[in-house]
Amino acid sequence: MLLTKSTAFLIGPVANLLGYIMNAIFWVQEKIGLPYIGLCIILFTIVIYMLMMPLTIKQQKFSKLQSRMNPELQAIQKKYKGKNQDQAAMMKMNEETQAVYAKYGVNPMGSCLQLIIQMPILFALYRVIWNIPAYVDSVKNAFMPLAEALIKLPGAEEFMAGIAKSNAVTFKEMTNLTLIDVLYKFKSANWTDLMDKFPSIASTAAETQEKVDRMNSFLGLNIADAPLQIITAAFASGAILLAIGAALIPVFSALSQWLNSKLLTAGQETTANQNDTMNSTMKTMNAVMPIMSAVFCLTLPVGMGIYWIAGAVVRCIQQLFVNKQMDKIDVDELIKKNLEKTNKKREKQGLPPQKITNTAKINTRNIEQKPEISAEEKEAKIKKSTDYYNSTSTAKPGSLAAKAQMVKQYNERNNKSNKSNTGGNK
Repeated sequence: MLLTKSTAFLIGPVANLLGYIMNAIFWVQEKIGLPYIGLCIILFTIVIYMLMMPLTIKQQKFSKLQSRMNPELQAIQKKYKGKNQDQAAMMKMNEETQAVYAKYGVNPMGSCLQLIIQMPILFALYRVIWNIPAYVDSVKNAFMPLAEALIKLPGAEEFMAGIAKSNAVTFKEMTNLTLIDVLYKFKSANWTDLMDKFPSIASTAAETQEKVDRMNSFLGLNIADAPLQIITAAFASGAILLAIGAALIPVFSALSQWLNSKLLTAGQETTANQNDTMNSTMKTMNAVMPIMSAVFCLTLPVGMGIYWIAGAVVRCIQQLFVNKQMDKIDVDELIKKNLEKTNKKREKQGLPPQKITNTAKINTRNIEQKPEISAEEKEAKIKKSTDYYNSTSTAKPGSLAAKAQMVKQYNERNNKSNKSNTGGNK
């Protein structure tokens, strides 16, 4: 992919805004003598997730209320099961469903809206961290002298294009920015090859590598290298502690993702009527995601692993806070407040303020008072009805049963008469 600033719709402007924040954080770090990209990634991730905290709380409130009203919604679905072709029944089902949502003061699109807002931010956040020099001036300036020297050298374009291809970086044309894109993805071997290929700029390359390595240093690891690459090189040189440190990145990533999923499900109520398929899918995702996270962090640069771990840890802390806050909330009181807000809106629209509340209560009551009967009970009722209509002694004159018996006797006499006439004709 091309690593210069994103120009994608919506993602690009959001990435620019996030880039200003990350640039400010790194500027402060430089002022206090801590110009480390790994630390900047952690602080940047914390700041962004804290800014998204209100959306997280709203989403969790929605989840809690949704788990509370799910039994009512599922009961409505069962009530109208098999009536998809009946337009009147479907309209009634939608009316009852909307009444339940109004009763709880929940917008059916509430959770989707929060996700829609968060998704561009998360994609832009990934974009900024994936290509920090495009957004952080100090990091870009560290590469600029070498990029300016390379752009003047014959054969430099072909050499950089080859390294870009091996590092999965798109290199369409040689400019200072595209050269920095490739240089930022350099591995240790790439720096050695560059200095061997172009000895005239070896001193500039060595100076740039020293600055960048110092910026990329994080607990003894180079965040530009992948843990798998570090582990392989460490075992070859006998640096066991370095290999262990690199291995902890994917391990911590998996553990933090697993803990985050546990805290997320702990904050949601479960009911016996919840969809088994959905529960099974969620369990599978919660089991697979930590494994996928470990695999990705093993092969991607350490910097991406730091971002994922920092993000998961911040989400865990947020989730602990949200779960604690949700436990303090009186859901019944919350429903009451939501109903008051709904009724005020209806009053402004000229609608009766109590109509939705009463409808919701009636619908819920009707649902709860109509338990589904078993097949044996249905068969017993049918038999009882049949026996009732077949009995002449219990049928009162003028009753529906008496009339049904008369029709039955008439049909039997008519059938006998037709049979005898048919026999005589033969």
